[in-house]
Amino acid sequence: MSLRTTLRILGLLLMLFSLTLVPPGAMSLLLNDGQGHAFAIAIAITVMTGLMLFLPNRNAHKELRIRDGFLIAALFWSVLGLFGSLPFMLASESALTLSDAVFESFAGLTTTGATVITGIEYLPESIRYYRQQLQWLGGMGIVVLAVAILPTLGVGGMALYRTEIPGPLKDSKLTPRITETAKALWYIYAALTFTCLLAYRAAGMSWFDALCHSFSTVSIGGFSPYDANIGHFDSVAIELVCTFFLIVSAMSFSLHFLAWRDRRLSHYLNDPEARFLLLGLACLTLITVVSLWSAGVYDLPGGLRQGLFQAVSIATTGGFSVADVSAWPSVLPVLLLLAAFIGGCSGSTGGGMKVIRIILIFKQGLREVMRLIHPSAVIAVKVGKVSVPDSIAQAVWGFFSVYLLVFVVMLLGVIATGVDQVTAWSSVASTLNNLGPALGEASASYRELPQAAKWILVMAMLLGRLEIFTVLVLFTPAFWRK
Repeated sequence: MSLRTTLRILGLLLMLFSLTLVPPGAMSLLLNDGQGHAFAIAIAITVMTGLMLFLPNRNAHKELRIRDGFLIAALFWSVLGLFGSLPFMLASESALTLSDAVFESFAGLTTTGATVITGIEYLPESIRYYRQQLQWLGGMGIVVLAVAILPTLGVGGMALYRTEIPGPLKDSKLTPRITETAKALWYIYAALTFTCLLAYRAAGMSWFDALCHSFSTVSIGGFSPYDANIGHFDSVAIELVCTFFLIVSAMSFSLHFLAWRDRRLSHYLNDPEARFLLLGLACLTLITVVSLWSAGVYDLPGGLRQGLFQAVSIATTGGFSVADVSAWPSVLPVLLLLAAFIGGCSGSTGGGMKVIRIILIFKQGLREVMRLIHPSAVIAVKVGKVSVPDSIAQAVWGFFSVYLLVFVVMLLGVIATGVDQVTAWSSVASTLNNLGPALGEASASYRELPQAAKWILVMAMLLGRLEIFTVLVLFTPAFWRK
């Protein structure tokens, strides 16, 4: 592992991130909303820090290995979350505290969508846009963008790519060269964003609102430039557009690439993970709609509208809202939050444990039952027609166990700060799954939670975004041995 190479690349990535502060800064100057200084100072600090890391190590060109990739990914997302908080602290209108600014920044970059800000629609346009842009950059991952456009990474880009792409099957490449794979993913991501922008505009949004919501929809983030979120528009057409693009974005972008390359939609129907996602969303929607209708909360058309949108939004970890789900009757709020543990497909912008892992856990559980009946039988775990190696199946169980252990530890930590149990478990579940909405005191905003609880939840967002092991491996002695 080369520390100098790691610092050099971290400096390059920070300077790359500084470029993303230019659009909101230019918007501030164009609209004269008085926040240009905040972005100018943030750009200067970010660039200077990047140069300080890059220049002393500019001649370090050692090839990256997977351990370097883990360290760079964890460091970059941590550092990026801190530097991304600068505009929130420096802006005269928002002027958040350090804890709140870091929380908001991480909630954007990790596409969690939790917020500590109220009165969002009264903030300057540049700050409102900046929140949405953070989610768009975090959706596909700025590290993957760096792999695509920074030739200085060379063949070591694969080490970064493997730590960034979510899911257990990280070695599959869409094209022979990893840089071309990263570019292909970003082309699809940008194309979906542009299509979503046009669809929102056609459904009745202004260009500004359409751009902002397309950023947070395709990234499955959940931020909105309004406190009432998607409910602000009270439009069936807008809700249907949001629902459709959340489902599309929750599917693997590798699947989108294959469908585009071969000009065939049959790839979606033939993919076991996509089929499981669609079937799961259909079942969850049916349960939600029937429960709302039978409880008399809505009539059947109203229940169908609210139930469909909220079931898809929460299950895909989008976190958009048109109703106060925490006030819904029976077990619905808990059921929807539990559905977020499954999340989107591997290689999507969704959070959660990923559909493919749930499929493998279910199939391996069935295999163990069959082994009790036929102890000598050799039973393969298959996804579709492909046999999954035992090493991957065992790794999935390991991930599942650690995921639940981390959830319990963070839950106890948040409760220890004085937060009630309902707020604590729902906020930890929401942030660890990169969802956003919670119950109890955090149902409207996380602003009133203790500062210590917010820092724990920031760590939960980071662990969820980097799928836990990428961060936890840094705390093992074996990682640092030569």
